[in-house]
Amino acid sequence: MTNPNDIQNTTNLKNSSTCFNKPIVGKKTDIQNPELWDFPMDYPMSIIGHEGEHESLLNEIKLILGTQFPDFDLESIQVKPSKTGRFYSARVNLHLTNAEQVNELYASLDDAKTVKMVL
Repeated sequence: MTNPNDIQNTTNLKNSSTCFNKPIVGKKTDIQNPELWDFPMDYPMSIIGHEGEHESLLNEIKLILGTQFPDFDLESIQVKPSKTGRFYSARVNLHLTNAEQVNELYASLDDAKTVKMVL
């Protein structure tokens, strides 16, 4: 089973520069320990948006996932508000076949203006 903490910056793509105090190898969105991943795999993730970005977040996530995963059912994205209603998270379950998919996905989410963090 893959350890989701293996990916650099799973708790905060935009602000973290190290994972578990180890230096970054490659880009900050690259998998740091590829030997721990077992492809192909189903990979659940939550994408949390910035405050007030509910509709924009969903649109941007659909654009990213639709481009990178053409067979992904965009209607399966579950969007939920936080307890306070200030933030929204989008939950998805992706089928990943290789490490490059993961690196590209996290790089795209890191570049997304509406994404605050990815878990």
